[in-house]
This record gives sequence, structure tokens and C-alpha cells, in this order.
Amino acid sequence: MFAVFRNYPDKDLAQIGEEHLQKDLSSEDRSHLRSVASTVSTHTAIGSLLGLGLGIALATRIHQNRVALYNALKAASRPTELIFANGRREAVPDLEPYIRPTRWSDAATYIAFGLGGTFLGGELGFLSGSASAQRTISSYPESRRRIEEAFRKFQVDVLKREIDLLEGKRKGEYSWEKMKDRAAGIASSLKD
Repeated sequence: MFAVFRNYPDKDLAQIGEEHLQKDLSSEDRSHLRSVASTVSTHTAIGSLLGLGLGIALATRIHQNRVALYNALKAASRPTELIFANGRREAVPDLEPYIRPTRWSDAATYIAFGLGGTFLGGELGFLSGSASAQRTISSYPESRRRIEEAFRKFQVDVLKREIDLLEGKRKGEYSWEKMKDRAAGIASSLKD
């Protein structure tokens, strides 16, 4: 759910990726990739924390405004009925119970704004980290070329693996049980 905790649970893909990192890239290229990965992670974490702080600040402001509105309405004299031109009288409902701040409404406000701020901040941090990483990699044109080539080779291997799975060339890997296990792994990583 949050950008800070994203990862892909498929061990086979991680193994293919690691093979390409070791085989197709130099130690300098791997160092550049680790550096930009750290940059993206740092931006995402800082963005998530800033977003959480902003969400809590907004929730506090909403709570203060709700309490001030409730106190102002409670202190003011309110009409109890309306009299229409034709003489008909209607009672004005008491809205005080509906606008009274409660612990549950305050908790819901803080949780909603905290999670929303964390999500928004994390995503914006991820975008800024990605942009920074792209600029860093672009500053090394030869390294960038090798990284792009290694990524293309990785994509080819992944597509070949998927084709083998779909055609049934890999025995036992394209079964209902295997698909359920993969789905459970993805679901558990989303819960974490």
C-alpha cells in the first residue's frame, strides 16, 4: 500500500535480476545502482514522514475547528420552531448530537488524515527520488547504456520464463497450486 514497503515477492525474478546484475554490469555500475536505489528509498521515507506530519497537522486543525464550531453553536440561542406565512409551525431539530466531537470521530479523523498524508507523501517522495535517480544515472552515459542493456536482457529472460510457463514447458510451475501460492505471496506482501 505504501511506497516505502514495496517489493516484489517472486524469488525467481529476483534471482534472474541478480544474475544480470552480476553478469552484465561492472562493479562501478552496481555501485551507481545501489546509490540511486538508496536515494529513492531515502526520498520515499522522508516524503512519507513529511506526509504523516502534514496529515496530523491537518487533522489537528480540523479537530480544533470542529470543537470551536460546537462550542459556538452550544452557546448561541437557537430557535426551537419555525412559523410559516400560512401559520404552520415546524419544530427545528436539535443538531447538537450530530456535530458534537467524540473520541471516535477524532480518532477517525487522525487515522484518515495520517494515512492519507503518509500515502501522498510517500508517493511524492518516490517520484522525486526517481527523478533524482534518473538525473544521477544520466550523468554517467556509459554506465547508463550498460544498465539499460542489462535491463533489456532481464526483460527478455522474464518474458521467456512467462512463455515457458504458459506453454507448460516448465513442469509443475503452471499449476493451480503454484498460482495460489504466488497470489498468497503477493497478498501477504501487500498486508505488510
